[in-house]
Order: sequence, then structure tokens, then C-alpha cells
Amino acid sequence: MAPLVVHTVADLRAAIAERARGAPVGLVPTMGALHEGHRTLMREARRRAEVTVVTIFVNPTQFGPKEDLDKYPRDLEGDVAKCAGEGVALVFAPPVSEMYPPGERTRVRVRGLTEHLCGASRPGHFDGVATVVTKLFAAVGPAVAVFGRKDYQQLQVIKRMTRDLLLPVEIVGHQTVREADGLALSSRNVYLSADERSRALAIPGALRAAVGAFAGGERSVRVLVEAARASVAAANLRADYVSLADPDDLTPLESTSEAGPRALLAIAAFAGATRLIDNVVLGEEPGP
Repeated sequence: MAPLVVHTVADLRAAIAERARGAPVGLVPTMGALHEGHRTLMREARRRAEVTVVTIFVNPTQFGPKEDLDKYPRDLEGDVAKCAGEGVALVFAPPVSEMYPPGERTRVRVRGLTEHLCGASRPGHFDGVATVVTKLFAAVGPAVAVFGRKDYQQLQVIKRMTRDLLLPVEIVGHQTVREADGLALSSRNVYLSADERSRALAIPGALRAAVGAFAGGERSVRVLVEAARASVAAANLRADYVSLADPDDLTPLESTSEAGPRALLAIAAFAGATRLIDNVVLGEEPGP
């Protein structure tokens, strides 16, 4: 059965009120170009709630002036078909004017978690993320919202924002969904040439090697980071960052220090013009 597709907040709220009858809904916020990773999040949302809502909105405030907003893949018809295949009840696909009314001036900023990693190279990105997710939570109401751990920093920002603003939403982080060869699924993978995709496997390879080294007792931040950086460079990928950080507050660890029982190894690198991100929490997750 095809989901009901609505384009305004008023219609979304009316549909949720009719179908959920006050119970929390399962929510999967996306920017569309849906793939198997998104479908996995939908299944998790359906497992946790009787009514599932998928939002499809390419959010302009999280893109920088030289980023890929205009060419970001869009396929609403195909996305709705994928939602239908997963038993999604409602799809919310608003125009920009619905999410950002004329004259709007409000932004949500989460301090501390947004200064490093992707926040350092994409100024304002997480303000856009926090703002649009807050708007979506306000539009949907009580919910269980499912996000992928591939966007680990985003997940931590949204968890903190939800707690700080007392929003009636439970945040669930779902494990990264990967291709059989380990590459993390991403809507931007469609940009990769065959050669670029092959070289991009160095990213999960670096994470996998770090998991093995950590399990073997390696705790030197410098050793772990330099090994991962060398793996990325050997594949002719241009690193944006290779960082070992505290997995809770995302503060990068000093290169001369030793990691504790858990540490986030996060990588952002360019394969050609395509920026890819991936991560693993050492001491907590298996390798890719």
C-alpha cells in the first residue's frame, strides 16, 4: 500500500493525529535519494512504532556555498516507492518555503559538539542540521526517531539537542549499513566513478585495521591516527580529517596521549570531488 504523501505541516499533523491517535510514531528524517541504509532505518522505526513517517527534504541551511545542494540527487517518485515497500504510512515532502517561511530568522546551535570533525570544515552545517531536525520534531510530535551511526557527529548533536530542549522524542542510533565489501552506504556514492569507488574502500579498510590494532592492545593516539591516515593517502584519497576523539563529547584526543577503553576514529576524505565520511567506535563496535 502506498504511503500518504503530504507537503504541509498542517496536513502532516492531521494525518498523524488520525493514524497514530496520540501514540508516538516511528520517524526517519532523510534528504531523499533513499538506499538500503535508509530502508534499514525504516524497518527499525516500524519495529518500534505502529505508524512510520519518513521525511524527505533536502535542507538548504546545512549546505555551504560551494557544496552540492543544486546537484544533490532527488527522486521523490522512486523514494515514495521504496517507502511503500517498507510499509511506511506517511511521507512528508515539504517545499523549502514550508520549512523556512519568508522572514524566518531562527537557528538552533549546539555548542561544543560542533566545533571539530565535520564542523571544522563545514562551518554552519550543524546549525542547519539542528534547526531542521528541531522543526521536524515540532511538526511530528512525540516520536521514536531513527538515525544512522555513519553520521556519528550528527547523531551526537541531535541527541544533545533533544535532551537540552526537552523534546518528546526518543533518539535511536542504528549501526552503519554497508555494501558487501565494507563501503558505507551513502546517497553520494552515486557520484563515484568505478576507480573512485575502488579507492574509497581504503576508508573502511583503515577503520578495520584500527579495530584490529585496538583489540590487540594498541592505545597510542599517534600510532592509530597515522596508520589510518597513511591508508587513506596510499589510495590517493584527499583526507579532510582523520581523527581519534572522545566518543561522547567528540573532543579530539591529543596525539601524545593514549586512548581510553572507547575512542571514536572518524574519517572524512575526498574520492575525486566526492566527500565521504565513515567512523567506528574502537572498543565498542566491530570493524567494517
